[in-house]
Amino acid sequence: MTRLLIVDDEENIREVVREYAELNGYDADEAQDGFEAIDKVKNSHYDCIILDVMMPRLDGFSACREIRKVSESPIIILSARTEEYDKLFGFELGVDDYVVKPFSPKELMARIRVILERGKKHSGQDILKFEGLVIDVPGRSVTVDGRKAPLTPKEIDLLLYLVQNPNVAMSRQKLLEEVWNFDYFGDDRTVDTHIKMLRRNLGPYREHIVTVRGMGYKFEA
Repeated sequence: MTRLLIVDDEENIREVVREYAELNGYDADEAQDGFEAIDKVKNSHYDCIILDVMMPRLDGFSACREIRKVSESPIIILSARTEEYDKLFGFELGVDDYVVKPFSPKELMARIRVILERGKKHSGQDILKFEGLVIDVPGRSVTVDGRKAPLTPKEIDLLLYLVQNPNVAMSRQKLLEEVWNFDYFGDDRTVDTHIKMLRRNLGPYREHIVTVRGMGYKFEA
């Protein structure tokens, strides 16, 4: 059964999310702060983590940074903070989605389903090679000249989408729709930020990701 970890210091929010999760057939576990969440992730596997930002003892962003050291499970941020900086900072840390409070539990479940389904998909070709850039599609790992690249889950999603549509120019809006699945706040800079980080992690093979002026990006095979 799919396991979720709900991390929030507000018990009523944990209860609501848990109730909807169980109605959707998920097994839900809870943590009331960042430290408890990190301990649980280190000792158990979760298919998706729903993580609040404003929590006592350890905030969600700090918890996310530590969780990413031991787990690549998808992370959805819940936050009352709507500033663009906070959203982009979350994406830079490797979160997969950012949901602003107050939120619709039904929409949250829809986002979880999309993220989980996306993780199951991969192309018919398991290993993709471009010179010294090797992409293990089912294993969701990337190596650059024999060394594993420290890509976040969202960077891997973005790279996979681009390489599975080689030499096709993709608009930023198209990438938001296909990789993020939801256009959270309609900001193209979300894509630009992830492209910048992805290029940095691809090192000498960054040139495969080409900027299409006035439109977006493409992967030149």
